[in-house]
Amino acid sequence: MSQKPVTQVAGFDVVLEAAPGPEDDVARVAYTAAAVELLRELWRRHGPLMFHQSGGCCDGSAPMCFPAGEFRTGGADVLMGTAELSDDDGSVLGPLELWISREQFNAWKHTALVIDAVKGRGSGFSLEAPTGQRFLTRSQLCAT
Repeated sequence: MSQKPVTQVAGFDVVLEAAPGPEDDVARVAYTAAAVELLRELWRRHGPLMFHQSGGCCDGSAPMCFPAGEFRTGGADVLMGTAELSDDDGSVLGPLELWISREQFNAWKHTALVIDAVKGRGSGFSLEAPTGQRFLTRSQLCAT
């Protein structure tokens, strides 16, 4: 099922927007149709999902997808947004959280993030790694 864009962020058509996290009053996380399609596939295979925006080191700055709760978050992490992921038929699959380290959140606090999916090899720890696709964060400065 093809989704129509709900808005444009960072020059990309997005089909799913996340509600802001508790430390923010502005929605800063959105997903492209390609990302939503891959997320649906992964949800069917692995169940509920979550993201943690990697802050560098081994995986650069990549959105890492895990089964919900598998990546332990704590006081050094910030919930940046929660989206309600739906299946192709419109039925709700569940919440999809995106977390980021507090240090990176502070550096990116004026940035909107668009999670996209492109051809390529993902990180060995992120669920999409064996699919031939990888998640990619695209960004744009916000006016806030």
